[in-house]
Amino acid sequence: MTDATLRPAPTALPGGPGLAALAALLLGSLALGLAYGPLQGALLLLGGALGLTLYHAAFGFTSAWRVFILERRGRGLRAQMAMLALAVVLFFPALGAGTLFGHEVSGNVSPLSTGVVVGAFLFGIGMQMGGGCASGTLFTAGGGNARMLVTLFFFVVGSVLATVHFDWWLALPSIQPVSLVKTLGVAPGIAVSLALFAAIAALTVWAERRRHGALETEAQPTTRGLARFARGPWPLLAGALALAVLNFVTLALAGRPWGITSAFALWGAKGAEAIGFNPAAWAYWQTPGNAKALANSVFADVTSVMDFGIVAGAMLAASLAGRFAPSLRIPLRSLLAAVVGGLLLGYGARIAYGCNIGAYFSGIASGSLHGWLWLAAAFAGNTVGVRLRPFFFGERRGGRVARGDGA
Repeated sequence: MTDATLRPAPTALPGGPGLAALAALLLGSLALGLAYGPLQGALLLLGGALGLTLYHAAFGFTSAWRVFILERRGRGLRAQMAMLALAVVLFFPALGAGTLFGHEVSGNVSPLSTGVVVGAFLFGIGMQMGGGCASGTLFTAGGGNARMLVTLFFFVVGSVLATVHFDWWLALPSIQPVSLVKTLGVAPGIAVSLALFAAIAALTVWAERRRHGALETEAQPTTRGLARFARGPWPLLAGALALAVLNFVTLALAGRPWGITSAFALWGAKGAEAIGFNPAAWAYWQTPGNAKALANSVFADVTSVMDFGIVAGAMLAASLAGRFAPSLRIPLRSLLAAVVGGLLLGYGARIAYGCNIGAYFSGIASGSLHGWLWLAAAFAGNTVGVRLRPFFFGERRGGRVARGDGA
């Protein structure tokens, strides 16, 4: 799912960026542990594991959705269903009990609102324009894709802009949060969820066989054993299952599932403060949790620390694979798409209560119906986004899709 032009042939040993990333993870974890407690240090390492997994498995959402929309190839979507299936089996019992290993836990359960529909739709367009989703933007930027740094910057800008209007979006029609765990119970909720995942997977199999006659197979690895673990690539399914387990570890350590984009809004608000704005006057930052985050260091913020870890973990993975090779040569139209896409991603994620991780992955893993609503609206946005790509990226309409995004 990652463009071969961004991943040159591997070298024998990791280079300086990998050593720097490893040092950042280890020394950063120690520093965070001393300043904010062992848990914060552990969360940085957990983010590193997520970044390494995302990169080595080339696991993403943007390319997977695009190839299904245009080519009816569904291997990536089936991997997502496997990831979600394992996640609900792990999450639902803990969320039903309200505790995990003696600590309180809660899921990402949000209203079914106008903001979710509009925001996820905008996010879906942004995925195809920006070249990645939330997790994909972080791990491809960490892996050395300079264009994704542009997407990330405007992702942050879009996120903070959405906080300015957040109270307006909250006032629009919405339905109260619905949790399958609470509404149906743990076992029935798991059964219903697994049935839906199986139905989606079966639909992709039917569509792929109808178009191509057979299912796409994964390329055979050139390395095996520990060498493949260290340098990649990992099997897509292995990456999917690893992400489900790591999200469950996030639930155990942080008391809530994995999220990404709330940190982008925080970084943008900190930047706005630095140039003379007063984000504390905006309604979004007046809720107790957000006000506390704005007042404290970003290193005290769980989501920020995990995001930093994702970037470092991806940089380490790219270096181990011998593929860390940044290039600043970005075509003008591609650069424009990164700007527009980043803004749509950031704005959409905030008003939709999250991104492909916080709303889709963690929302559905939490049993929240808003996660399913997000999926439907974002997929619709992707269908629009893929139609816009030829103008910005020079792709042939109807031709084979280049796996040009890391996400």
